[in-house]
Amino acid sequence: MTTNNEKSFTALGMPTHQQLVRPVLQAVSTLGGSAKSREILEHVVEGYPNAEHLIEMVYPKNPENAVLLHRTAFGRSLAKRIGALEQPARGMYLLTQLGQQLIDLPENEALEKIHELQREDDRKRRDNKRKNTTNAIPTSDDPDEIDIQTLDENEADENDPGSAWKSRLLKRLHQLSPDGFEKFVLYLLRRYGLELTQVGGSADEGIDGIGTAPLSPVLSSRVAVQVKRYEPNGRAIGRETVALFQRDAQTKGAERAILVTLSRFTAPARKAATSSTPTVDLINGDRLAELIRDDGNSGVSLQPTVNESWFDHFD
Repeated sequence: MTTNNEKSFTALGMPTHQQLVRPVLQAVSTLGGSAKSREILEHVVEGYPNAEHLIEMVYPKNPENAVLLHRTAFGRSLAKRIGALEQPARGMYLLTQLGQQLIDLPENEALEKIHELQREDDRKRRDNKRKNTTNAIPTSDDPDEIDIQTLDENEADENDPGSAWKSRLLKRLHQLSPDGFEKFVLYLLRRYGLELTQVGGSADEGIDGIGTAPLSPVLSSRVAVQVKRYEPNGRAIGRETVALFQRDAQTKGAERAILVTLSRFTAPARKAATSSTPTVDLINGDRLAELIRDDGNSGVSLQPTVNESWFDHFD
């Protein structure tokens, strides 16, 4: 879903990145005071009102990028800038005392405080403008003036759903035929040690692959695999799909199951995955991209990057 040219995303109900700071902080708090970037985004999207509608809004020039994910990532970045979150390591965030204070404030007061802290941070950044202007952060209060590339280049965590490399990868995977995508997923799972046989045709009973997963050098578990080539920013897989797959996997004698999709899973779907046997490991598009990257030999290569501004510390 794209926006009407006469209306901004905000006018269509999309929260600003400032409005998403508090939900980001609440997510980190709920997750135990610390969380990975992917966990934060998933938690915010699950709990935000009307999220299933909002997640369908994409940038017209970057239709593979969901606006809600982008703004949530920018909200997390703003939380870090104003001191409400700390980032001890790449992709990991800790809630600070200020962050807890913002959670405890009424929503309107918290938003007012966030705007105040952002203006203060913007002033400091203007006063201490770096030599490398490409690292400058936009200060506009209009969220629709913030371009998608701004976050990708300056604020994004490479593990974020919607980051440039993930969006490009998921878009390419979605261009595969359903059978081609199924074959690729089975190939990738084999790369991770599973021994699988593809089950095709109308008699597959909801199972796309069957085989064994190694538990140790001498133990293995029978595993069933189902693959759903849904659009990355399309509808999420719900509880019913997971429950049906569990029954089909059980019929095949599977002790474990794996459900793979390019899209996402709803909270009830994730709960159903572990509430009965066989338990189902859910791999959404975001996690699939990370598995492909971590494998290192499945179409995604890691390239070293140079942070030129880092060397300013020595001048």
